[in-house]
Amino acid sequence: MKIHEYQARDLLSSFGIPVPAGSTLTDANDAAKIYDDITTTSGSTLAVVKAQVFAGGRGKAGFVKLVNSATEATAAADFMLSNKMVSAQTGKEGLDVNTLLIAAGVDIADRPSVNNQPGVPDEYYLAITTDRNTRRNTLIASREGGVEIEQVAADTPELIIKTPINPQIGLQPYQASEVAFKLGFKGKQVRQAASIMLKLSELYHAKDCSLAEINPLIVTDPTDTYPDGQVIAIDAKFNFDDNALFRHKDIVALANPDDEDPREIEADKFGMSYIALDGNIGCLVNGAGLAMATMDTIKLFDGEPANFLDVGGSATEEAVTEAFRIILSDNAVNGILVNIFGGIMRCDIIAQGIVNAAKSIGFSVPLVVRLEGTNVEAGRKILEEAAADLPTLQAAGDLGDAAQKVVAAVG
Repeated sequence: MKIHEYQARDLLSSFGIPVPAGSTLTDANDAAKIYDDITTTSGSTLAVVKAQVFAGGRGKAGFVKLVNSATEATAAADFMLSNKMVSAQTGKEGLDVNTLLIAAGVDIADRPSVNNQPGVPDEYYLAITTDRNTRRNTLIASREGGVEIEQVAADTPELIIKTPINPQIGLQPYQASEVAFKLGFKGKQVRQAASIMLKLSELYHAKDCSLAEINPLIVTDPTDTYPDGQVIAIDAKFNFDDNALFRHKDIVALANPDDEDPREIEADKFGMSYIALDGNIGCLVNGAGLAMATMDTIKLFDGEPANFLDVGGSATEEAVTEAFRIILSDNAVNGILVNIFGGIMRCDIIAQGIVNAAKSIGFSVPLVVRLEGTNVEAGRKILEEAAADLPTLQAAGDLGDAAQKVVAAVG
């Protein structure tokens, strides 16, 4: 599960991590009042209007705007709520924007110039996630905040600091201080940055996160209260372990079905995992690893998978039928590849379920089925006998054969 930026900022604040004041709106007519309230409190005319969507690239798409008046705030809100946001992460169809965040603007300090070059904004990246290589939760930090951390890791991996977190005693103050020094914080900034790291670690464990990210963490211009500048978080992202949500009803309550793909919601009701992709070949597979291998094999033969769909290890005929309905609700799907390994489920039972589901729905697109495992011969016989009544059905001998057949069938 993931939450929006405004919810993430509230979560940070609840754990004592400083964030700029902000408020949300769903009607552009409310923008002027919110802007006035926020700027009166902050003492600055600068504010930022940000679309609340589950996709990156908002700034480049024009859905993050700095404003200096109530009129500008209203115009920005009207634009964002009236247009779909299209970025590299949304695809050409874009995303509807239903909620906006208006937050107080922040004067970000510049780092000292180097070799007479202008100083860059004092922005940092900070996150905690699980490192699969070390099998530990890990604090990740970088001086290159405000940009995609994947790009930093690819271009300048030496700028990434990784600190493993002991699973029994958690992140220690000396570790946080050490990272703060390595990032280049000075004076009282060190204690502020280290405190934020420790609180982020506390939050990560308390809420069973799979990712807790602050990007950017910034240093403000000096003030009377903070002569060295204040270290604050101005954007955040959280993902949570779905398996632990039963412990966190407060986090579950943050979910909004309008923000999710209805196909994902429907699949979850039947214990399935569904993720829409951009291709035209639907995939119905049991097991996440097998599903990934199936999509890779389709790509190998120049096809494009339309989805990831894992029906689980003991899917019922009802679940298979619903899986077909979900896949076919995507108008881009021109063919379906079913790849089932019969372990807990016997292949003959699965085959009969597929046939019954196909007859129930009525297929007009090619359906290629590959079975392997327990009672596979009996399962294949059922498919062969059903082919007379289901002209779109083809059986395949192995995964490569199945992928080639479905790619050829969709042209």
